[in-house]
Amino acid sequence: VQLQASGGGLVQVGGSLTLSCAVSGDTTNMRYAGWYRQAPGKQRELVARFSALGTEDYADSVKGRFALSGDSANMYLQMNNLKPEDTAVYYCHVERWSVDYWGQGTQVTVSS
Repeated sequence: VQLQASGGGLVQVGGSLTLSCAVSGDTTNMRYAGWYRQAPGKQRELVARFSALGTEDYADSVKGRFALSGDSANMYLQMNNLKPEDTAVYYCHVERWSVDYWGQGTQVTVSS
């Protein structure tokens, strides 16, 4: 599985961005597909993900502001009402047969 993320950038507080992730390779039997982020000096954390059970999980900090969409070939993360604390490198992620696959990361910077 290969993941290619894009769409990051610099945005002002309250603005919006949409991240995209192109997924290629064998995408059957994916358990999870979604997005993580890592801010400077912090651990990587889950932002949002689809599960094979048909559910969507969101971090409490982004509920009501971020939304997942897409299919097995393309994933999107719509981010609205961005805050300075959303500044991070965002990674798309897939778990398949207990193996983690990561995109290269895209920087999101929210300026106040």
